[in-house]
Amino acid sequence: MDKLRRYYLPETMGEAIVRVEGLTKHYPPTTKAVDGISFSIDKPKIFSLLGPNGAGKTTTVEILEGLRTPTGGSARVFDVDVTKDYSPIRNRVGTLPQNFEPFDELKPPEAVGYWAGLFGVRFTPKDINRLIERVGLTDRKNILSRKLSGGEKRKLGIALSLVNSPELLFLDEPTTGLDPKARRDLWAMILEVRQNGATVFLTTHYLDEAEKLAEEVAIMHKGKMMVQGTPQDLITKYGKMTVVVLAGAGEVGLKEITRRGISATMEPDGDVLVPVANPAEMRTIFMKLSGIELKVKDMYTRRQSLEDVFLGLVGARMDEGVLTE
Repeated sequence: MDKLRRYYLPETMGEAIVRVEGLTKHYPPTTKAVDGISFSIDKPKIFSLLGPNGAGKTTTVEILEGLRTPTGGSARVFDVDVTKDYSPIRNRVGTLPQNFEPFDELKPPEAVGYWAGLFGVRFTPKDINRLIERVGLTDRKNILSRKLSGGEKRKLGIALSLVNSPELLFLDEPTTGLDPKARRDLWAMILEVRQNGATVFLTTHYLDEAEKLAEEVAIMHKGKMMVQGTPQDLITKYGKMTVVVLAGAGEVGLKEITRRGISATMEPDGDVLVPVANPAEMRTIFMKLSGIELKVKDMYTRRQSLEDVFLGLVGARMDEGVLTE
């Protein structure tokens, strides 16, 4: 089988891919980087651990990669206790660390060939060129890795993480700091990895990234796991699904709407939001609102997103991983 085509084909479908129970990582005297979290990944998917900087995402991933020892709890990957011995599964896992730096004095093909050798994988020059082409670095393969852009370095990092045909791929904040085009390119690569059968464990502080890519999302904050589920399930349970926005209606508009028994809230900019949990009720809500004398700049609908869920759970918005009021 073609070495690139055999990538990402799970060897064992019956075992849990990742299972974490009561996992903790404490640093004296009082820091609780990971504080008793539990979750599992039972079938191939894109799983996103979402949260702000300092939430404990990287610490969790590094425990699962066998790089850190937890304070307590259990962490198993392919049913192997990774806190005791990682060697049985090392060739089944690929990793792209948060602060990945490639081999500066090697060209991309040289770096891929070297990394493959560390895993005992025999790559011919043709195999290497195919992988370089797959991650979109063909035009940059003859320059030193240190001269690659940030996005190109991440692409090379993904290429290195795939040399051992991993069944599970850890990507820790892979698109942080990249321009929009580089982010979209990496999104396409992540989706391709998943389509070829792998599980992708993605940590990110980008809400749109988790919503667009992940089949399951866990929101982490201050070392704790807050919620877990599909993006749509989380929006349904913790969001308001769809809202009617009455732009500029202000306090007067809010008072008139709520006086008629319609649930509504007001944003700091004066926009009034009317939640509609059931899309079938949208027509009725519009009819009720049209019968109220309101001074508005505009009226439109807006679908709730993971950003709204995060805001409701954490009480703050997130900009580049930093919480803001």
